[in-house]
Amino acid sequence: MERGNVTTPFGRRAMTLGMLARQIAAGDIPPKQSVDKWKLFRTVCEAKSAIGVSDRSLAVLNALLSFYPGAELSSENGLVVFPSNAQLSLRTHGMAGTTLRRHLACLVEAGLIVRRDSPNGKRYARKSRNGAIGEAFGFDLSPLLARTEEFRAAAAKLAAEKQHLRLVRERLSLCRRDIAKLLDLSRQSNPDADCQAFESAFGQLNAGLPRNAPVGFLEALLEKLGKLREQLTNRLEILLNSQKTATNDHQNGRHKQNSNPDFQFESEPGLGKDGEVSLADDCSRTESAGRTGKPHQQRPDETSSRLPDSVSPAPPVDRLRRQIPLPAVLQACPQIADYGPSGRVANWKDLMTAAIVVRTMLNVSADAFEDACLVLGYENAATLMACILERADRINSPGGYLRDLTQRARQQAFSLAPMVGALSQARRQGLRGSQSA
Repeated sequence: MERGNVTTPFGRRAMTLGMLARQIAAGDIPPKQSVDKWKLFRTVCEAKSAIGVSDRSLAVLNALLSFYPGAELSSENGLVVFPSNAQLSLRTHGMAGTTLRRHLACLVEAGLIVRRDSPNGKRYARKSRNGAIGEAFGFDLSPLLARTEEFRAAAAKLAAEKQHLRLVRERLSLCRRDIAKLLDLSRQSNPDADCQAFESAFGQLNAGLPRNAPVGFLEALLEKLGKLREQLTNRLEILLNSQKTATNDHQNGRHKQNSNPDFQFESEPGLGKDGEVSLADDCSRTESAGRTGKPHQQRPDETSSRLPDSVSPAPPVDRLRRQIPLPAVLQACPQIADYGPSGRVANWKDLMTAAIVVRTMLNVSADAFEDACLVLGYENAATLMACILERADRINSPGGYLRDLTQRARQQAFSLAPMVGALSQARRQGLRGSQSA
């Protein structure tokens, strides 16, 4: 039988456009093309999900290939095999006849084989006088040879997707392990720290992980867990740096006890319409002092704000909530950027690193800064250090000033927002004055 001829099915099976297209495609085989049939079969098995065949159908294809003589599929040697159903059933480990016919139809539908039916529907071959097969009727394996590159591309794509999924799952497992151990370390290193928010977020992310999640879902989950791990790492890094600096301070014998600086901010109005933060006006009374350098005089209604040591202070503020956005902090306190990594502050981690450098430069003890971190939170304490740096030339004792503000925050009598607002407003007024001049 000549290659490329179109044949119609035997019996009541109707001819379809799909059959016609597959037969035409099977005839487009480059001359002298050959491929190892078992390597090609393994490629088809790897790409079975893209092709749309089951493992049982591939078992039937394996049996058909076993009837092809030789290890190389080549059009020069003919590509039609003609085994009987009984022989096919034996080589498919006793598959039932109805099941065998169903899977043969699946292979034809998937475009892996083409039927070459004889006039009476039987499978056989006519041989010439020299014993060579001249004409054969059965199952044509030409589509396998014609679609070799397509099968290889599909198998390579599926292998790459599986590898990517494996890497994402590995990274997800490592990230979950890191967060669990960092939470344990945080509880052991600083028992007073509030880790409930981190534990709750970690539990919610783990609870939403299905067994067979798609790669897109896993990538989104990995991004969220990575941010949570970064926050825990920043928190522990601040604690580690504080402990190291505390050791150095104790060795050098440096300690500040003065908690009454000569200068404190005057009334701190909120940001205007151009600002980034909405500030409360009732916090201005906590930061009042004269610009003349005179000692601060308390009004009669302020005497109750300072509690004796025997009175239990109010609960600390929320230590995990950032009161001020980072852009607003950098706008009000631009000097802190000079002490960040590489001379810039790009995120909260850089701001907290710069705050530790500024703390050492201003001779603020590690105990005072750590106490501020416990009461205000690490981000808010770093913001407070940036504010102190901005007015360091007017504060006689930065360490004492920090302790005083920390004590007021513990009593819920201090808010960070008015301080940042006052600095931001003063900076805007200075810029306007320089432009008008």
